This record gives sequence, C-alpha cells and structure tokens, in this order.
Amino acid sequence: MKASASVWVGRVLSGLFALFILGASAAPKLMGMPIADEIMAQLAWPPGYVFGIGVLELTLTVLYIYRPTSVLAAVLFMGLFGGAMATNLRADQPLFSHTLFSVYL
Repeated sequence: MKASASVWVGRVLSGLFALFILGASAAPKLMGMPIADEIMAQLAWPPGYVFGIGVLELTLTVLYIYRPTSVLAAVLFMGLFGGAMATNLRADQPLFSHTLFSVYL
C-alpha cells in the first residue's frame, strides 16, 4: 500500500527537524565547541550543563526518529523547548528571533 502525500510531507518535515536538532543544537554541545559555552554563559547557565543538554537533545532525537516512541519524544521536546523559551525570556533576549524560536520549531 502506498503512502499518501501527507504522510510523505510529514516524514520530510520530521527528517528536517531531526537534522536541524542534530546539526545546529546537539552537535556543537557534544563536540565541545566554544560557541556552545559562550551562548550558555550569555544565558547565565553554568558551563558544566552544556554536555548534558546535548546528550538530552541527542536522546530525544533518537526517540523521535524511532516510530513507536515518537509521540513521547515530541512531548518531551515540548518540555525542553518550554525551558529554552523561559531561559531566553529570563535573559531578556529578543522576542521574535530568540525567545519564540522554539515555538517556530
């Protein structure tokens, strides 16, 4: 049985989301790039949390890609994004480019 066009659009969007999280968010944290530490310092987070947040993002992305756990991962991602939004709001970051970015995702 062939998948409908809406199923393929959902798969493509899910794949793009997973690639974005892995490439733009988890990888810099897991590879110890200085930019991750700088951004966390701007947000008043201790530098020791960078790697743990990267592991959490990687774990949630793997759960999201694995179909039986994708709904659980989506719910957990919403919690992670809510925390990111609260952190940006507390740090007085620009509203539309930083604070609401997690809503855009």
